[in-house]
Amino acid sequence: MRRLFIFFPLLLVTADLMAQSTSVILSGLVKESKTKTALPYASVTVMNVRDSTFVTGTITKEDGLFSVGPVKPGEYRLRISLVGYQTQYQPVLVGKASDFLNVGIIDLPEVVSQLSEVVVSAKAEAVAASMDKKTFTLADNLSQAGGSALEAMKNLPGITVSGDGQVLLRGSDRVMVLVDGRQTALTGFGNQSGLANIPASAIEKIEIINNPSAKFDANGNAGIINIIFKKERKDGFNGKAGMAAGVGALWVKRENYPTIRPQYQVTPKINPSVSLNYRKNKVNLFLQADNLYTQTLNKNEFTDRYYDDGQVVRQQLKRNRNTNIVTAKGGLDWFIDDRNTVTVSGLFSSERIIDRGDEPFFDKTLTERLRLWQFLEDEIKTTVTATAAWQHKYRQPGRLLNLGVNYTFHREDENYFFDNIYPTFQGRDSFKLLSDENVTDLTLDYVQPLRYGRLETGAKLRRRTIPTNMQFFPGLYSPLDTNAGGRATYGEVIPAVYGNYLIETRKLEVEAGIRLEYVDLKYEVNPNHNTYKSDGYQYARPFPNVRLAWKLNSNNRLSLFVNRRVDRPNEVDIRIFPKYDDAGIIKVGNPGLRPQFTTSLELGYKTNWTAGYLYGALYHKEMQSTITRIGTIVPGSTLIYNVFQNAGRSRSSGIELMVSQSVSAWGTISLNMNGYQNTIDAFSIINKYPVVSPYTAPRQQLFSGSIKLNGQFKLPNKLEAQFTVLYQAPDLVPQGKVYARFSVDAGVKKTIQQGKGEVFVNATDLFNTLKIRREVQGNGFHYTSTDYYETQVIRMGYARKF
Repeated sequence: MRRLFIFFPLLLVTADLMAQSTSVILSGLVKESKTKTALPYASVTVMNVRDSTFVTGTITKEDGLFSVGPVKPGEYRLRISLVGYQTQYQPVLVGKASDFLNVGIIDLPEVVSQLSEVVVSAKAEAVAASMDKKTFTLADNLSQAGGSALEAMKNLPGITVSGDGQVLLRGSDRVMVLVDGRQTALTGFGNQSGLANIPASAIEKIEIINNPSAKFDANGNAGIINIIFKKERKDGFNGKAGMAAGVGALWVKRENYPTIRPQYQVTPKINPSVSLNYRKNKVNLFLQADNLYTQTLNKNEFTDRYYDDGQVVRQQLKRNRNTNIVTAKGGLDWFIDDRNTVTVSGLFSSERIIDRGDEPFFDKTLTERLRLWQFLEDEIKTTVTATAAWQHKYRQPGRLLNLGVNYTFHREDENYFFDNIYPTFQGRDSFKLLSDENVTDLTLDYVQPLRYGRLETGAKLRRRTIPTNMQFFPGLYSPLDTNAGGRATYGEVIPAVYGNYLIETRKLEVEAGIRLEYVDLKYEVNPNHNTYKSDGYQYARPFPNVRLAWKLNSNNRLSLFVNRRVDRPNEVDIRIFPKYDDAGIIKVGNPGLRPQFTTSLELGYKTNWTAGYLYGALYHKEMQSTITRIGTIVPGSTLIYNVFQNAGRSRSSGIELMVSQSVSAWGTISLNMNGYQNTIDAFSIINKYPVVSPYTAPRQQLFSGSIKLNGQFKLPNKLEAQFTVLYQAPDLVPQGKVYARFSVDAGVKKTIQQGKGEVFVNATDLFNTLKIRREVQGNGFHYTSTDYYETQVIRMGYARKF
């Protein structure tokens, strides 16, 4: 810490020394004149006052700030313009007394008659100029309208979705998901969760940050996905209401094994939504509410298991799911004055899940049913968040102080009922799991503009507790491990401080930061548990980040990123209770699991031309104590126990390319290619549950990747169309690999009612080709499986602005 406090004053001194030159940097802030909100992507041009010839120019960043120059002392004229706003001119006298000149706040009045054109023509590029993030507006994602956030994400560049609903970013599921820049239980405080529970209709845009700076939490080696909810700021009362409906599982991909209940077909999907906003004087009220009801063939996996003793078991796991999710987010902004704003908001989400599953087990020839496992899962997930934030703007443009408190409560209430049917008997078993998650975050963030950049610093304190209680209710000849239940309490305290410094010259940008995090984790376990005891860990680590950007010219930029991140095991990763949603493969957590640390290096290049751009990146990640699931069997049993373990060292090296080209005024084609080589070094572990089982794995290596082709077209009669083609190459999974996948999505939208209404029709997996096939090799067994779950869904909907 002492070195940290010495480091920042030295940076400030360095900035002052570098400012001693004969040229001057101009900076300022561009705002909308009525609402006083910052305007990003406004054009700022410096012209000679005598003949109006061009001197230099730039565009404002997402916070409305700009920095342009250097220019020599003299008289100039600033021209500030943005589509939908009146162009403003401002005279500027640049003297010799200072190397930095702040021109202050420049207000742009709105041109009401051009508002309808802004929606059509004012579209920012997906890749930010600094190449530190990619931003995608869901209004452009026609082929996934009416679905969930999880479904919408699968068409975004660099993202793939696994068969069990996990989002992979450049092939890794170690992704931190934020909602409006904050972690919540809705999407998980450790790794991701619940993305299928967020309606896409509630989302304004999604940001992908592969190399987060020090101001973000250090968790998530693959990067950050930030989901930004819709929120209007226009004067008066306005909003948008819509209704989407769809149907899935129109065809049976593979028939059931005999003697089980039918699989879902022609499954309905219904999604009404409303977005309301009212602004008057100093108060802005907002509300976004959605209801997403779906029936889904959630899983339909056929597995053939082979054991070294010659035994063969063929099984099917079919799960019919009914889900109803109600989500509401509302609050108010209070603009106390021009420099102080208070925002209070809350989010409520309730998800009801009912799963009816069948899992028959047959012999090799499918002539004898060995066992039938039928289950009913009745689960309710409730999430409540409350947020309060205060922002103070100093007189100097861009100088900000933000204080915030965020509280989240999440309840997981699961009830499972099992019928365990053998040829000679039938038993009824059940269990109940209750988990309450309480998280409080206190944050402080400060931004100080400097003559050639800015300084960001802040602190955060998190306190998180999760008491859980598992109760087993065994029946006749119960297969449940009733001694593995009881109570457990997860608790963590994480204080953190960070500093981030950015300096920008005419040709170079340097962003360097460091985040210091201390983690104190305790996991208290029922002392009567048959395998695990109380455990925990503590660590204090620095997490540095560096970004270097070279402006080769106005259309070409080169960036280098280096950072250090961590993946802390989440509570479900160390949860000691066995999970019985698959009677042949039992999933168990591991309280001895430790964090996975990652060092990342990336070289990025972006070039722009008149009608498109190209973005490319070379990246490499080194992981220590890699977290993964390992399956083992115990003597005398065919059950596979999948337990989280630290597998040792692993690496991922790859290349990502994004190309976007407007073929004419009516169409844009985008291509995303991502190829990477995953390597897992040889390792040995010991699974402790239910008995000690050692496992040794050889070195694994595989080259994988994905290709996405996206086309968006503006057709006559106010029609818009989109298609997305996805190919995912074979990839590594724990102890095996998953095979290639292919799908096509398409959608059409028509604007009606003088631009206030729209109707759409879309289809996911248009040709019903998507399925998940995998191979797994363990000590004493191996298996192959193919999941024919529901992937093809056809939707239509209507929405209207008011």
